[in-house]
Amino acid sequence: MPTPRDIRRRIAAVKNNAKITQAMRMVAASKLRRAQEKIWSNRPYTEKLELVLSNMISAVAEDYTSPLIELRSDIKNVAAIVVASDKGLCGSFNANVLKFAHNYIKDEFLSKGLDVQVTLITVGRKSFAYFNKTNLYILKNYSGVFQKLEFSTAKDITTLITEKYLNNEFDEVLIFFNEFKNLLNQVPKVKKLLPIEPAQVEEEKDDSKINLHYIFEPNKELILDTLLPLQLDVQTWGALLESNAAQQAAQMMAMENATNNANELVKYLELAYNKVRQASITTEMLEIVSGAEAMQKS
Repeated sequence: MPTPRDIRRRIAAVKNNAKITQAMRMVAASKLRRAQEKIWSNRPYTEKLELVLSNMISAVAEDYTSPLIELRSDIKNVAAIVVASDKGLCGSFNANVLKFAHNYIKDEFLSKGLDVQVTLITVGRKSFAYFNKTNLYILKNYSGVFQKLEFSTAKDITTLITEKYLNNEFDEVLIFFNEFKNLLNQVPKVKKLLPIEPAQVEEEKDDSKINLHYIFEPNKELILDTLLPLQLDVQTWGALLESNAAQQAAQMMAMENATNNANELVKYLELAYNKVRQASITTEMLEIVSGAEAMQKS
């Protein structure tokens, strides 16, 4: 049975841990606000760029071709970019996206008996540590990128995959990441980066249709050759932003739960301390009374 001193020490240690987790929750909340602002500023730009590209490609029809948008019938080499965090203490954030990516790769490419070679590009130390234990080949690892997340990181990734895609080393490129829905929901998601698939433009519900006639300056080839790589950069950058915000939200909730659990444990330990102390006092009183009675009898 623990002594009152042991319980007091345990209470002090748990309170210190609660202070640490509370501080980490506040830091994550501050980072989450900044990450959300970046997502909110990036999403409208991404959506508008997709709409412009879709309209332009529909307008030029078969007059324009690019290897970045041509579908390849024979998929032999697939690149998978898996985005996780650099650190833990964020609940099931990393486990969800890593297991989702691994199961997707096994179900879609490895377990069907297809002659497909899967190459990984890991983003985050947790992603590299997980897949380094598997038989999958890791082409490159990007660690520490979320300490100071910059657009140049997304540019480096897209430059690497574009070069190998144009050299026919990759036939398809996928990116796996946690999409930020809200504070409680971070959903693992997969998106195809290459070949680029322009978003489908929804038709008007009424009978009137808008006929778009573009005048290209200087020319359509140059414009689309500029917008397609930009679209690739923006999609990769958006995935990194989503994952960063989702990780901060997951860490914030994990630290809040840890703080609440620590406070509950302190209450339980204080109750146990009071019971032990009360039992100790009762025992001492009984010993005093017993000693007094023995002295009177003698």
